[in-house]
Amino acid sequence: MGLFTNPYDPEASLWRCACGRHASQAEHDAASANLRGRGEDDLLANAVEQAVAIGLFGSDARRRRFLRQVGSATAAAAVAQFIPMDKVKAAVIDAKGPLEKTDLNIGFVPITCATPIIMAEPMGFYAKFGLNAKVIKTAGWAVARDKSLSGEYDAAHMLTPMPLAITAGAGSTATPWTMPAVENINGQAITLAMKHKDKRDPKQWKGFKFGVPFEYSMHNFLLRYYVAEHGIDPDQDIQIRVVPPPEMVANLSAGNIDGYLSPDPFNQRAVYDGVGFIHLLTKEIWDGHPCCAFAASQKFVDEMPNTFLALFKSIISATAYSSEPGNRKEIAAAISPKNYLNQPTTVVEQVLTGTFADGLGKVQKVPDRIDFDAFPYHEFAIWILTQMKRWGYLKGDVDYQALAQQVYLATDAKDVMKSMGMTPPEEKKRTYVLMGKTFDPAEPEAYVKSFAISRS
Repeated sequence: MGLFTNPYDPEASLWRCACGRHASQAEHDAASANLRGRGEDDLLANAVEQAVAIGLFGSDARRRRFLRQVGSATAAAAVAQFIPMDKVKAAVIDAKGPLEKTDLNIGFVPITCATPIIMAEPMGFYAKFGLNAKVIKTAGWAVARDKSLSGEYDAAHMLTPMPLAITAGAGSTATPWTMPAVENINGQAITLAMKHKDKRDPKQWKGFKFGVPFEYSMHNFLLRYYVAEHGIDPDQDIQIRVVPPPEMVANLSAGNIDGYLSPDPFNQRAVYDGVGFIHLLTKEIWDGHPCCAFAASQKFVDEMPNTFLALFKSIISATAYSSEPGNRKEIAAAISPKNYLNQPTTVVEQVLTGTFADGLGKVQKVPDRIDFDAFPYHEFAIWILTQMKRWGYLKGDVDYQALAQQVYLATDAKDVMKSMGMTPPEEKKRTYVLMGKTFDPAEPEAYVKSFAISRS
Protein backbone atom coordinates (compact mmCIF):
# COMPACT_ATOMS: atom_id res chain seq x y z
CA MET A 1 0.00 0.00 0.00
CA GLY A 2 1.17 3.52 -0.80
CA LEU A 3 -0.11 6.97 0.04
CA PHE A 4 -1.11 7.53 -3.58
CA THR A 5 -3.58 4.63 -3.75
CA ASN A 6 -7.32 5.38 -3.97
CA PRO A 7 -9.09 2.98 -1.56
CA TYR A 8 -12.36 3.32 -3.47
CA ASP A 9 -10.86 2.13 -6.76
CA PRO A 10 -11.91 -1.54 -7.20
CA GLU A 11 -8.99 -2.16 -9.58
CA ALA A 12 -6.32 -0.77 -7.24
CA SER A 13 -4.49 -2.87 -4.65
CA LEU A 14 -4.01 -1.81 -1.03
CA TRP A 15 -2.31 -5.04 -0.01
CA ARG A 16 0.04 -6.29 -2.70
CA CYS A 17 1.44 -5.11 -6.01
CA ALA A 18 4.56 -5.37 -8.12
CA CYS A 19 6.19 -2.29 -6.59
CA GLY A 20 4.82 -2.94 -3.13
CA ARG A 21 2.14 -0.28 -3.59
CA HIS A 22 0.20 -0.80 -6.86
CA ALA A 23 -0.97 -3.63 -9.08
CA SER A 24 1.21 -2.46 -11.95
CA GLN A 25 3.53 0.35 -13.00
CA ALA A 26 0.72 1.74 -15.12
CA GLU A 27 -1.55 1.90 -12.09
CA HIS A 28 1.26 3.46 -10.07
CA ASP A 29 1.78 6.17 -12.69
CA ALA A 30 -1.93 6.85 -13.00
CA ALA A 31 -2.45 7.10 -9.26
CA SER A 32 0.60 9.30 -8.87
CA ALA A 33 -0.56 11.62 -11.65
CA ASN A 34 -3.96 11.85 -10.00
CA LEU A 35 -2.62 12.80 -6.57
CA ARG A 36 0.72 14.44 -7.40
CA GLY A 37 0.46 18.11 -6.72
CA ARG A 38 -1.97 17.68 -3.86
CA GLY A 39 -0.67 18.91 -0.54
CA GLU A 40 0.47 16.99 2.51
CA ASP A 41 -2.96 17.29 4.12
CA ASP A 42 -4.54 15.56 1.14
CA LEU A 43 -2.01 12.75 1.37
CA LEU A 44 -2.72 12.30 5.07
CA ALA A 45 -6.46 12.33 4.41
CA ASN A 46 -6.01 9.67 1.73
CA ALA A 47 -3.94 7.60 4.17
CA VAL A 48 -6.81 7.72 6.68
CA GLU A 49 -9.28 6.51 4.04
CA GLN A 50 -6.93 3.66 3.12
CA ALA A 51 -6.59 2.69 6.77
CA VAL A 52 -10.35 2.60 7.28
CA ALA A 53 -10.77 0.47 4.13
CA ILE A 54 -8.14 -1.98 5.38
CA GLY A 55 -9.77 -2.20 8.81
CA LEU A 56 -13.28 -2.69 7.41
CA PHE A 57 -12.65 -5.13 4.59
CA GLY A 58 -9.67 -7.11 5.87
CA SER A 59 -8.58 -8.27 2.41
CA ASP A 60 -8.21 -6.83 -1.08
CA ALA A 61 -10.48 -9.49 -2.58
CA ARG A 62 -13.35 -8.59 -0.22
CA ARG A 63 -12.87 -4.84 -0.79
CA ARG A 64 -12.78 -5.16 -4.59
CA ARG A 65 -15.80 -7.47 -4.67
CA PHE A 66 -17.83 -5.03 -2.60
CA LEU A 67 -16.80 -2.00 -4.68
CA ARG A 68 -17.64 -3.77 -7.95
CA GLN A 69 -21.06 -4.75 -6.60
CA VAL A 70 -22.17 -1.37 -5.23
CA GLY A 71 -19.87 1.18 -6.88
CA SER A 72 -17.34 3.57 -5.40
CA ALA A 73 -19.74 6.39 -4.56
CA THR A 74 -22.20 4.08 -2.77
CA ALA A 75 -19.37 2.43 -0.87
CA ALA A 76 -17.98 5.76 0.30
CA ALA A 77 -21.44 6.88 1.40
CA ALA A 78 -22.00 3.62 3.30
CA VAL A 79 -18.71 3.97 5.15
CA ALA A 80 -19.54 7.59 6.00
CA GLN A 81 -22.78 6.46 7.72
CA PHE A 82 -20.78 4.58 10.35
CA ILE A 83 -17.46 6.46 10.43
CA PRO A 84 -17.42 10.29 10.41
CA MET A 85 -14.56 10.49 7.94
CA ASP A 86 -14.31 14.28 7.96
CA LYS A 87 -13.84 14.31 11.74
CA VAL A 88 -11.37 11.43 11.62
CA LYS A 89 -9.28 13.12 8.93
CA ALA A 90 -9.39 16.46 10.72
CA ALA A 91 -8.14 14.81 13.91
CA VAL A 92 -5.15 13.43 12.03
CA ILE A 93 -4.41 16.53 9.96
CA ASP A 94 -4.98 19.38 12.40
CA ALA A 95 -2.58 19.89 15.28
CA LYS A 96 -4.43 21.24 18.33
CA GLY A 97 -2.60 24.27 19.65
CA PRO A 98 1.00 25.52 19.46
CA LEU A 99 4.00 23.24 19.23
CA GLU A 100 5.40 22.42 22.65
CA LYS A 101 8.92 22.35 21.23
CA THR A 102 10.32 23.33 17.84
CA ASP A 103 14.05 22.57 18.17
CA LEU A 104 14.46 18.80 17.78
CA ASN A 105 17.40 16.43 17.54
CA ILE A 106 16.76 13.37 15.39
CA GLY A 107 19.37 10.63 15.23
CA PHE A 108 20.08 8.64 12.09
CA VAL A 109 22.53 5.97 10.98
CA PRO A 110 23.94 6.89 7.52
CA ILE A 111 22.11 4.39 5.30
CA THR A 112 19.58 4.75 2.49
CA CYS A 113 16.85 3.18 4.65
CA ALA A 114 16.77 6.51 6.52
CA THR A 115 16.14 8.47 3.31
CA PRO A 116 12.88 10.19 4.41
CA ILE A 117 14.29 11.14 7.81
CA ILE A 118 17.51 12.52 6.30
CA MET A 119 16.13 14.32 3.25
CA ALA A 120 13.42 16.00 5.33
CA GLU A 121 16.09 18.40 6.64
CA PRO A 122 17.84 19.63 3.46
CA MET A 123 14.64 19.49 1.41
CA GLY A 124 12.58 21.44 3.95
CA PHE A 125 9.96 18.91 5.08
CA TYR A 126 10.51 19.58 8.79
CA ALA A 127 10.42 23.34 8.26
CA LYS A 128 7.07 23.05 6.45
CA PHE A 129 5.49 21.97 9.72
CA GLY A 130 7.17 24.58 11.91
CA LEU A 131 10.04 22.43 13.16
CA ASN A 132 13.69 23.34 13.44
CA ALA A 133 14.79 19.72 13.34
CA LYS A 134 18.42 18.71 13.05
CA VAL A 135 19.33 15.23 11.90
CA ILE A 136 22.42 13.91 13.64
CA LYS A 137 24.64 11.24 12.13
CA THR A 138 25.08 8.31 14.52
CA ALA A 139 27.70 5.58 14.32
CA GLY A 140 25.37 2.66 14.97
CA TRP A 141 22.10 1.57 16.51
CA ALA A 142 23.38 0.80 19.98
CA VAL A 143 24.38 4.48 20.17
CA ALA A 144 21.05 5.55 18.65
CA ARG A 145 19.18 3.47 21.23
CA ASP A 146 21.20 4.79 24.18
CA LYS A 147 20.93 8.44 23.11
CA SER A 148 17.20 8.00 22.58
CA LEU A 149 16.76 6.42 26.01
CA SER A 150 18.76 9.24 27.63
CA GLY A 151 16.62 11.90 25.93
CA GLU A 152 19.50 13.34 23.90
CA TYR A 153 17.49 12.47 20.79
CA ASP A 154 13.85 13.49 20.60
CA ALA A 155 13.22 10.85 17.95
CA ALA A 156 15.40 8.57 15.89
CA HIS A 157 15.86 6.35 12.90
CA MET A 158 15.69 2.82 14.27
CA LEU A 159 15.53 -0.70 12.95
CA THR A 160 11.97 -2.03 13.04
CA PRO A 161 12.75 -4.66 15.74
CA MET A 162 14.32 -2.07 18.07
CA PRO A 163 11.15 -0.41 19.47
CA LEU A 164 9.78 -3.89 20.17
CA ALA A 165 13.01 -4.91 21.92
CA ILE A 166 13.14 -1.67 23.96
CA THR A 167 9.51 -2.04 25.03
CA ALA A 168 9.97 -5.73 25.89
CA GLY A 169 13.22 -5.06 27.77
CA ALA A 170 15.36 -7.18 25.44
CA GLY A 171 18.89 -5.76 25.44
CA SER A 172 17.99 -2.71 27.55
CA THR A 173 15.76 -1.61 30.42
CA ALA A 174 12.11 -2.01 29.43
CA THR A 175 10.83 1.41 28.31
CA PRO A 176 7.56 2.05 26.42
CA TRP A 177 8.48 2.98 22.85
CA THR A 178 6.48 3.68 19.72
CA MET A 179 7.03 3.17 16.03
CA PRO A 180 4.61 5.48 14.24
CA ALA A 181 6.00 4.83 10.76
CA VAL A 182 8.01 2.35 8.77
CA GLU A 183 10.62 4.17 6.70
CA ASN A 184 11.45 1.67 4.00
CA ILE A 185 10.62 -1.74 2.63
CA ASN A 186 13.18 -3.99 0.92
CA GLY A 187 16.49 -2.15 0.41
CA GLN A 188 18.99 -4.66 1.83
CA ALA A 189 21.22 -7.33 0.30
CA ILE A 190 23.63 -10.14 1.03
CA THR A 191 27.07 -9.12 -0.23
CA LEU A 192 29.99 -11.53 -0.46
CA ALA A 193 33.71 -10.93 -0.95
CA MET A 194 34.91 -11.29 -4.53
CA LYS A 195 36.93 -14.40 -3.62
CA HIS A 196 33.62 -16.22 -3.05
CA LYS A 197 32.20 -15.73 -6.56
CA ASP A 198 32.09 -19.50 -7.00
CA LYS A 199 30.33 -20.13 -3.67
CA ARG A 200 26.78 -19.09 -4.43
CA ASP A 201 25.18 -22.05 -2.63
CA PRO A 202 24.75 -21.27 1.10
CA LYS A 203 25.60 -24.88 1.87
CA GLN A 204 29.16 -23.87 0.93
CA TRP A 205 29.24 -21.17 3.60
CA LYS A 206 30.13 -23.28 6.63
CA GLY A 207 32.84 -21.44 8.55
CA PHE A 208 32.01 -18.07 6.97
CA LYS A 209 32.00 -14.91 9.07
CA PHE A 210 29.09 -12.54 8.37
CA GLY A 211 28.42 -9.00 9.48
CA VAL A 212 25.05 -7.58 10.46
CA PRO A 213 24.50 -4.03 11.72
CA PHE A 214 22.77 -4.90 15.00
CA GLU A 215 21.42 -7.91 16.87
CA TYR A 216 17.88 -6.57 16.93
CA SER A 217 17.65 -5.98 13.20
CA MET A 218 15.82 -7.34 10.19
CA HIS A 219 19.31 -7.97 8.78
CA ASN A 220 20.14 -10.45 11.53
CA PHE A 221 16.76 -12.15 11.37
CA LEU A 222 16.65 -12.32 7.55
CA LEU A 223 20.21 -13.70 7.39
CA ARG A 224 19.37 -16.31 10.01
CA TYR A 225 16.17 -17.21 8.18
CA TYR A 226 17.91 -17.48 4.81
CA VAL A 227 20.80 -19.71 5.88
CA ALA A 228 18.59 -21.88 8.11
CA GLU A 229 16.27 -22.57 5.17
CA HIS A 230 19.37 -23.92 3.41
CA GLY A 231 20.21 -26.17 6.35
CA ILE A 232 22.90 -23.94 7.85
CA ASP A 233 22.69 -23.31 11.60
CA PRO A 234 23.47 -19.60 12.08
CA ASP A 235 24.82 -20.18 15.60
CA GLN A 236 26.97 -23.25 14.84
CA ASP A 237 27.89 -23.37 11.15
CA ILE A 238 28.70 -19.67 10.61
CA GLN A 239 29.65 -16.67 12.73
CA ILE A 240 27.48 -13.57 12.81
CA ARG A 241 29.14 -10.41 14.09
CA VAL A 242 27.76 -6.94 14.71
CA VAL A 243 29.58 -4.50 12.42
CA PRO A 244 28.52 -0.83 12.11
CA PRO A 245 27.36 -0.26 8.51
CA PRO A 246 30.04 2.36 7.69
CA GLU A 247 32.73 -0.20 8.62
CA MET A 248 31.39 -3.11 6.59
CA VAL A 249 33.16 -2.45 3.29
CA ALA A 250 36.53 -2.00 5.01
CA ASN A 251 36.08 -5.21 6.98
CA LEU A 252 35.11 -7.09 3.82
CA SER A 253 38.14 -5.71 1.98
CA ALA A 254 40.47 -6.64 4.85
CA GLY A 255 39.17 -10.22 4.98
CA ASN A 256 37.78 -9.85 8.50
CA ILE A 257 34.38 -11.02 7.24
CA ASP A 258 33.34 -13.11 4.25
CA GLY A 259 30.13 -11.25 3.65
CA TYR A 260 27.33 -9.30 5.24
CA LEU A 261 23.63 -8.73 5.14
CA SER A 262 23.63 -5.00 5.23
CA PRO A 263 21.63 -1.90 4.50
CA ASP A 264 22.61 0.12 1.49
CA PRO A 265 24.54 2.00 0.26
CA PHE A 266 27.19 -0.37 1.59
CA ASN A 267 26.24 -3.29 -0.65
CA GLN A 268 26.55 -1.04 -3.67
CA ARG A 269 29.67 0.61 -2.27
CA ALA A 270 31.39 -2.80 -2.10
CA VAL A 271 30.65 -3.21 -5.80
CA TYR A 272 31.82 0.35 -6.52
CA ASP A 273 35.11 -0.35 -4.72
CA GLY A 274 35.55 -3.72 -6.43
CA VAL A 275 35.74 -5.69 -3.18
CA GLY A 276 32.40 -7.49 -3.23
CA PHE A 277 29.39 -8.59 -5.25
CA ILE A 278 25.67 -8.66 -4.55
CA HIS A 279 24.66 -12.27 -3.94
CA LEU A 280 21.00 -11.61 -3.22
CA LEU A 281 18.59 -8.73 -2.65
CA THR A 282 16.56 -9.34 0.49
CA LYS A 283 13.34 -8.79 -1.47
CA GLU A 284 14.07 -12.27 -2.85
CA ILE A 285 13.72 -13.63 0.69
CA TRP A 286 10.63 -11.58 1.59
CA ASP A 287 9.33 -9.13 -0.98
CA GLY A 288 8.01 -6.05 0.81
CA HIS A 289 9.68 -6.71 4.14
CA PRO A 290 10.10 -3.76 6.52
CA CYS A 291 13.52 -2.63 7.63
CA CYS A 292 13.93 0.76 9.26
CA ALA A 293 11.55 3.03 11.07
CA PHE A 294 10.88 6.40 12.60
CA ALA A 295 10.58 5.89 16.37
CA ALA A 296 9.98 7.95 19.49
CA SER A 297 9.40 7.29 23.16
CA GLN A 298 5.87 7.02 24.50
CA LYS A 299 6.87 9.82 26.89
CA PHE A 300 7.61 12.18 23.97
CA VAL A 301 4.28 11.30 22.31
CA ASP A 302 2.33 11.88 25.54
CA GLU A 303 4.08 15.06 26.71
CA MET A 304 4.43 16.81 23.34
CA PRO A 305 1.44 15.71 21.26
CA ASN A 306 1.40 18.71 18.93
CA THR A 307 5.14 18.56 18.29
CA PHE A 308 4.87 14.82 17.73
CA LEU A 309 2.02 15.29 15.24
CA ALA A 310 4.03 17.90 13.31
CA LEU A 311 7.03 15.57 13.26
CA PHE A 312 4.87 12.64 12.19
CA LYS A 313 3.38 14.68 9.35
CA SER A 314 6.88 15.70 8.25
CA ILE A 315 7.95 12.06 8.07
CA ILE A 316 4.77 10.95 6.29
CA SER A 317 5.19 13.70 3.70
CA ALA A 318 8.88 12.93 3.15
CA THR A 319 8.11 9.21 2.84
CA ALA A 320 5.42 9.91 0.24
CA TYR A 321 7.86 12.07 -1.73
CA SER A 322 10.53 9.38 -1.50
CA SER A 323 8.12 6.76 -2.78
CA GLU A 324 7.92 8.49 -6.17
CA PRO A 325 10.58 7.03 -8.51
CA GLY A 326 10.82 10.32 -10.40
CA ASN A 327 12.13 12.04 -7.27
CA ARG A 328 14.91 9.56 -6.49
CA LYS A 329 17.80 11.26 -8.33
CA GLU A 330 17.04 14.59 -6.68
CA ILE A 331 16.90 12.87 -3.30
CA ALA A 332 20.17 11.02 -3.96
CA ALA A 333 21.92 14.33 -4.56
CA ALA A 334 20.45 15.78 -1.36
CA ILE A 335 21.47 12.95 0.97
CA SER A 336 24.88 11.99 -0.49
CA PRO A 337 27.01 14.81 1.05
CA LYS A 338 29.47 14.27 3.87
CA ASN A 339 27.16 15.39 6.67
CA TYR A 340 24.58 12.80 5.61
CA LEU A 341 25.59 9.55 3.84
CA ASN A 342 29.08 10.66 2.76
CA GLN A 343 28.89 8.56 -0.42
CA PRO A 344 29.41 9.14 -4.14
CA THR A 345 26.10 10.27 -5.60
CA THR A 346 26.28 7.56 -8.27
CA VAL A 347 26.33 4.87 -5.55
CA VAL A 348 23.24 6.30 -3.87
CA GLU A 349 21.47 6.75 -7.22
CA GLN A 350 22.02 3.10 -8.11
CA VAL A 351 20.36 2.06 -4.87
CA LEU A 352 17.40 4.43 -5.04
CA THR A 353 16.66 3.98 -8.75
CA GLY A 354 17.23 0.22 -8.81
CA THR A 355 19.47 0.30 -11.88
CA PHE A 356 22.77 -1.01 -10.58
CA ALA A 357 25.94 -2.97 -11.24
CA ASP A 358 25.91 -6.26 -9.31
CA GLY A 359 29.67 -6.83 -9.17
CA LEU A 360 29.41 -9.89 -11.41
CA GLY A 361 29.56 -8.02 -14.69
CA LYS A 362 25.85 -7.33 -15.05
CA VAL A 363 23.69 -4.23 -14.77
CA GLN A 364 20.40 -5.12 -13.12
CA LYS A 365 17.15 -3.22 -13.20
CA VAL A 366 15.03 -3.77 -10.08
CA PRO A 367 12.81 -0.68 -9.58
CA ASP A 368 11.63 -1.87 -6.17
CA ARG A 369 15.09 -2.71 -4.86
CA ILE A 370 14.11 -0.20 -2.17
CA ASP A 371 10.79 1.50 -1.62
CA PHE A 372 9.21 3.72 0.97
CA ASP A 373 5.91 2.99 2.67
CA ALA A 374 5.08 4.47 6.08
CA PHE A 375 2.38 2.02 7.16
CA PRO A 376 3.48 0.03 10.26
CA TYR A 377 1.51 -3.19 9.87
CA HIS A 378 1.03 -5.18 13.05
CA GLU A 379 1.85 -8.32 11.08
CA PHE A 380 5.39 -7.03 10.56
CA ALA A 381 5.84 -6.76 14.32
CA ILE A 382 4.47 -10.25 14.93
CA TRP A 383 6.87 -11.82 12.42
CA ILE A 384 9.81 -10.04 14.04
CA LEU A 385 8.72 -11.22 17.49
CA THR A 386 8.47 -14.81 16.24
CA GLN A 387 12.07 -14.63 15.08
CA MET A 388 13.19 -13.08 18.38
CA LYS A 389 11.50 -16.01 20.13
CA ARG A 390 12.89 -18.55 17.64
CA TRP A 391 16.49 -17.50 18.20
CA GLY A 392 16.29 -17.05 21.97
CA TYR A 393 16.14 -13.24 22.17
CA LEU A 394 12.80 -13.49 23.97
CA LYS A 395 12.12 -16.09 26.66
CA GLY A 396 8.88 -17.47 28.01
CA ASP A 397 5.41 -16.52 26.89
CA VAL A 398 5.10 -13.67 24.40
CA ASP A 399 1.89 -11.72 23.85
CA TYR A 400 2.59 -11.08 20.19
CA GLN A 401 -0.56 -9.13 19.39
CA ALA A 402 -0.41 -6.91 22.47
CA LEU A 403 3.21 -5.95 21.81
CA ALA A 404 2.49 -5.33 18.14
CA GLN A 405 -0.44 -3.04 18.93
CA GLN A 406 1.44 -1.22 21.69
CA VAL A 407 4.53 -0.44 19.64
CA TYR A 408 3.50 -0.34 15.98
CA LEU A 409 1.07 2.58 15.80
CA ALA A 410 -0.75 1.42 12.68
CA THR A 411 -3.08 4.11 11.35
CA ASP A 412 -5.81 1.59 10.69
CA ALA A 413 -9.53 1.65 11.40
CA LYS A 414 -9.10 -0.20 14.68
CA ASP A 415 -6.82 2.44 16.20
CA VAL A 416 -8.78 5.39 14.78
CA MET A 417 -12.12 4.06 16.00
CA LYS A 418 -10.75 3.25 19.46
CA SER A 419 -9.44 6.81 19.78
CA MET A 420 -13.01 7.98 19.09
CA GLY A 421 -14.51 5.65 21.72
CA MET A 422 -16.04 3.34 19.12
CA THR A 423 -15.86 -0.44 18.96
CA PRO A 424 -13.75 -1.46 15.97
CA PRO A 425 -14.55 -4.42 13.73
CA GLU A 426 -12.54 -7.59 14.13
CA GLU A 427 -9.09 -7.13 12.64
CA LYS A 428 -8.23 -9.47 9.78
CA LYS A 429 -4.71 -10.82 9.48
CA ARG A 430 -2.53 -10.95 6.39
CA THR A 431 -0.19 -13.80 5.58
CA TYR A 432 3.24 -13.68 3.96
CA VAL A 433 5.32 -16.23 2.12
CA LEU A 434 9.06 -16.31 2.81
CA MET A 435 11.03 -18.72 0.63
CA GLY A 436 7.97 -20.89 0.10
CA LYS A 437 6.94 -21.01 3.78
CA THR A 438 3.72 -19.26 4.83
CA PHE A 439 3.62 -17.04 7.89
CA ASP A 440 0.19 -16.72 9.48
CA PRO A 441 0.24 -13.97 12.14
CA ALA A 442 -2.81 -15.54 13.78
CA GLU A 443 -0.67 -18.57 14.74
CA PRO A 444 2.68 -17.14 15.86
CA GLU A 445 3.62 -19.91 18.31
CA ALA A 446 2.89 -22.61 15.76
CA TYR A 447 5.11 -20.72 13.32
CA VAL A 448 7.95 -20.56 15.84
CA LYS A 449 7.69 -24.31 16.47
CA SER A 450 7.58 -25.16 12.76
CA PHE A 451 11.28 -24.57 12.12
CA ALA A 452 13.77 -27.43 12.14
CA ILE A 453 16.59 -25.09 13.23
CA SER A 454 15.66 -23.03 16.28
CA ARG A 455 16.76 -22.05 19.80
CA SER A 456 13.24 -21.85 21.23
